[in-house]
Amino acid sequence: MIILIMVSLLPKTEQTYKNNLSVDKMTSLEALKFMINDQKKVFNIISKSVEQINQIVLAASNHLMNSSNGRIIYCGAGTSGRIGVQDGSELYPTFGWPKKRFNFAIAGGKAALIESIEGAEDNKKKAKDHAKKMGVNNKDFVIGIAASGNTPFTCSFLDFCQSRNALTLSISNNPNGELLKYGTFKIILDTGAEVVAGSTRLKAGTAQKICLNLLSTSIMIKMGKVKNGMMSNLVATNEKLKKRKAYIDFMLNS
Repeated sequence: MIILIMVSLLPKTEQTYKNNLSVDKMTSLEALKFMINDQKKVFNIISKSVEQINQIVLAASNHLMNSSNGRIIYCGAGTSGRIGVQDGSELYPTFGWPKKRFNFAIAGGKAALIESIEGAEDNKKKAKDHAKKMGVNNKDFVIGIAASGNTPFTCSFLDFCQSRNALTLSISNNPNGELLKYGTFKIILDTGAEVVAGSTRLKAGTAQKICLNLLSTSIMIKMGKVKNGMMSNLVATNEKLKKRKAYIDFMLNS
């Protein structure tokens, strides 16, 4: 009875998989097939949020177009933070989004990009201090991401940004996450329990990545960064991209 109560208090992302299925008791092929089938659920989950995502795309693109220096800022801890940084860091080479108009806050700082500094996610003060130092303001669009929806660092950061009248978005894989209180807009990616209990780098992380891909790409399209289905504002940073840019320029001007 006590165990059942304890489990019920855990976020859905922390609970054990239904029917007590144990991936470690399967053959490697069985485990792979099991994990693939679990990942497939993500597409249906994302599809349920497409109307919400569209509303955010319209609001965020309009918000960012009304300012010459409003930024897209990502905030998270652990896997969620790294996924946010990955999404945002690709906006400059892919769409020519100015580097000065992208920023991120990850619990534990830049070191957390390559190593686990999970304890940092509990520090609310550092989150608030980081937001202050960053100078978050009403021109910015801030995205807070947390699988559990309860990460103190992310909640504190987004709460401060909201107090500065920034346009805010909270993304949670837990329908009851505290983070959802601090978003002008909210997206719930209810991915539930993981094949490996609590390992949100799996299905929850996949859902976050797809959601951010859709969101940021659609915002860039609305802001005129794509023409005829091509990256018209591509920044050529290597030989491959130089060839791609030459081809795009030829196609758009022929």
